[in-house]
Amino acid sequence: MSNNTPSGKAPNTEKGKNILIIVLIILVIVSGVKLYMDHQDKNKKSEEIIILSEENNDLNLRLDSMTYQLTLRIDEIETLGGDVDSLKQIRDQLIEERTTDRKRSATEIANLNRKIDGYSTLLREKDSEILALREQNQELYSENKQLKSTQAEIEEEVAQLNIKQQQLTEKVTKAERLRAENIVVAAVNSRGREREDNFRNRQLDKLKISFDLTENDLTPAGTKDIFVQVIAPNNQVIFDIARGSGTFDLEGKEEFFTAKQDILYNNSSQKLTYYYEKGSDYAPGTYKVRIFADGFQIGNREFEVR
Repeated sequence: MSNNTPSGKAPNTEKGKNILIIVLIILVIVSGVKLYMDHQDKNKKSEEIIILSEENNDLNLRLDSMTYQLTLRIDEIETLGGDVDSLKQIRDQLIEERTTDRKRSATEIANLNRKIDGYSTLLREKDSEILALREQNQELYSENKQLKSTQAEIEEEVAQLNIKQQQLTEKVTKAERLRAENIVVAAVNSRGREREDNFRNRQLDKLKISFDLTENDLTPAGTKDIFVQVIAPNNQVIFDIARGSGTFDLEGKEEFFTAKQDILYNNSSQKLTYYYEKGSDYAPGTYKVRIFADGFQIGNREFEVR
């Protein structure tokens, strides 16, 4: 009986060793696979960081180039006597964005590139304005060179200015009778649901502004441009040329508008509705809505974004 005991344990011992070896092999394989997956994930993240860094560098180059192009137009238009307030405002915003130390996200990079694309359109418009100003200045130079002013001519000019001033005063009287009433500001989410008054960014896929343009018997019927400004808490007008924003004349100065509509005014009350999709989050705070027609403000409203 005692002679059979060692020979009976040997197979069990051998079997246990084999199982241990198999377990060790499996652990080694699992560890190797995990190390490989971790390495692949690390490489992917490194590539994403490199790509984002390159996109940031490219964007900075575009910001520098656009700032330089704007400066050229500003200097030229100032020399020719034109208005450059709006161009300076854009340039200051680009300089502020360029000097920031924070890392931009992919969404912020895309939004800024879209804005710069819109500014390229603005530059072409300003180039046309520069050509027109040059022609005007050349005409003025030629006229001043040939003109011999007399007292009668000066009096005629003063009389014409008085007529224009009287016409402008009449226009102001008529324009002041225009009113935008029942102004409502609402947030429209991605499902089309609306929320008025205070709302959050997650509810603000689109901004909806509606109001009633009241009846005005003194204003001649015809087409009118109705402009809307949305002013952020930092007192900057929200605008995006790529989304239909632009500039208009207000008391002899160029102002930005967020959205506009061309309407046929027939002296009766009309309901107007504007939708604006900003494409990025709204900063928390109090926003102002201002409405303009015929170069005059005809209504205003405030709303809060939390």
